[in-house]
Amino acid sequence: MNDQIIFFVILALTLGLFIHGRIHYDIVALLSLLALTVVGIIPGAEAFSGLGHPAVVTVGAVLVVGRAVQRSGALSVLVRLLARSGKNAVAQVGSLTALSAMLSMVINNVAALSLMMPVSIQLARWARRSPSIVLMPLAFASLLGGMVTLIGTPTNIIVATFRTEASGAPFEMFDFTPVGLGVVVCGVAFLTLIGWRLVPQRQGARIGVGGFEVEQHTYELEVPQALAGRRIEDVLGDMGEDIHVIGLVRYEKRYSAPSHTEILAAKDILIVEAEPVDLDELMGSTGLKPVEGRDVHEDMVSLLRARGVKVVEAVVMADSLAEHRTARTLGLHTKFDVSLLGVNRQGERVPGSSGNIRLLAGDILLLHGNQSSIGEAVEALGCIAISERVMGFRPWWQALSAFGILAVAIALATTGLVTLQIAFVGAAVGMVIFGLLSLREAYESIEWPVLLLLAAMIPIGRAFETTGGAELISDGLTSLTYGVSPLVVLATLIVVTSLLSDVISNAAAAILTAPIAVTVAAELGASSDPFLMGVAVGASAAFLTPIGHQSNTLVLGPGGYRFGDYWRLGLPLKIVVVGVAVPLIAVVWPLGV
Repeated sequence: MNDQIIFFVILALTLGLFIHGRIHYDIVALLSLLALTVVGIIPGAEAFSGLGHPAVVTVGAVLVVGRAVQRSGALSVLVRLLARSGKNAVAQVGSLTALSAMLSMVINNVAALSLMMPVSIQLARWARRSPSIVLMPLAFASLLGGMVTLIGTPTNIIVATFRTEASGAPFEMFDFTPVGLGVVVCGVAFLTLIGWRLVPQRQGARIGVGGFEVEQHTYELEVPQALAGRRIEDVLGDMGEDIHVIGLVRYEKRYSAPSHTEILAAKDILIVEAEPVDLDELMGSTGLKPVEGRDVHEDMVSLLRARGVKVVEAVVMADSLAEHRTARTLGLHTKFDVSLLGVNRQGERVPGSSGNIRLLAGDILLLHGNQSSIGEAVEALGCIAISERVMGFRPWWQALSAFGILAVAIALATTGLVTLQIAFVGAAVGMVIFGLLSLREAYESIEWPVLLLLAAMIPIGRAFETTGGAELISDGLTSLTYGVSPLVVLATLIVVTSLLSDVISNAAAAILTAPIAVTVAAELGASSDPFLMGVAVGASAAFLTPIGHQSNTLVLGPGGYRFGDYWRLGLPLKIVVVGVAVPLIAVVWPLGV
């Protein structure tokens, strides 16, 4: 069996595992790398060469810089200033999607979307409109915005490195702008005028007092003399993650979110949120008695509006610490003094004790506690608050410093004084030195699974070329399109890359299709630039599924979407992107045939 056949067998297995999703994508990529190394297709000395590849270094540095800019607070102010678009649906969708695309040009897509979501949800609710109308266009706009600059998305950086190997020089910072900006303008216009009308109007995932009906699961229990002098955590015992003490009434004075170390007194009234079965078990084991004659609604409203206490909705991110774990194993109550009042999944409350619910990406968590505790919990778990800001505001000078460092890095890279990776590694170090990020925050901002994926796939991409696999596929592509315009070949390449990005990581899709683009260009006697630009566009056009990109997953729960909802808007938008990108690429990057 020759190397080419072995390579395609391993590649097919790799793609199958990517699509299946049971094994995490970075582990799949590493397994594929190890398999190709063991069979001798990738030399052992080159197996881990991807770890030092400029693309890997640059992506890591850009993530650190983007996190610092995001945390500086300046973008949050900009979002709130520019998002005041009134109640008109067209104006609201237009302003929000345009701003989402703009932010994604300079910071990570997911970071831009996380900044936009709280404001967008609040505006939709203010206009008495389902958030689902706004959130999917918002996510797709963040993907469009990443097409405009070299640092807008990791796939652009990957494509730029392939251009270095093909022609000796990488794409520069704004080489993507003419095509990307044209696609953004047309894409945002489509989303604003037509696209949002194609999105199903789901109930969404409002799970607060007004939508989740926390009061239906809230009870008031009187503390007997036998429990006086004991701490709340001692009384609850192992049920601390299932039964949440929202408030304490002592001598008719209400205290919201009491600490789990609070000492109880006789006749205290605990206001708890729990499932009936858990409540029965608690009363049976402790002697707590239900209170009759009190207005639970009045107590709830008072407690949930207490100063310094928040009820915050947060979405579970893919690859976060919270994914596939329960509140009990995360220790939400014991570690952060935060209560998980409920979990919403695709617009519906998940039944059962909240402490035992295994959390999935896209789930919405209803968290109750003081603002600082919730902020700490949300950040530590890798979730994103979508109902309001939970972190404190930063001093104004930090915003200026963050933007100043970013501007210097872009200027140095654009003028060619230093390479892109040097400019942004320097910027990342600068963010830490100036106190815009702690060293721990800098390391946490790096998406290590993405870097491992890139580091493993880069040698695999080279093997794709050296075994003749890329040439074989490009021969098939040119044979299928024989006699037609090279523009048809370009369009086909964009569509194939885009469809691949809908089911596997867009970075992996770019690494696999970029060698094909270079080989196809050589066979047609054309420049590789337009075909590589097509790969960049296609890799960012992952609109058909919620698993195509983290931005798509992020809005799944808050929008109350189902898996099949994405193609309703995603397919027409994909057609618009291809229809606009092909002629623009042909004009800006002539094929030369």
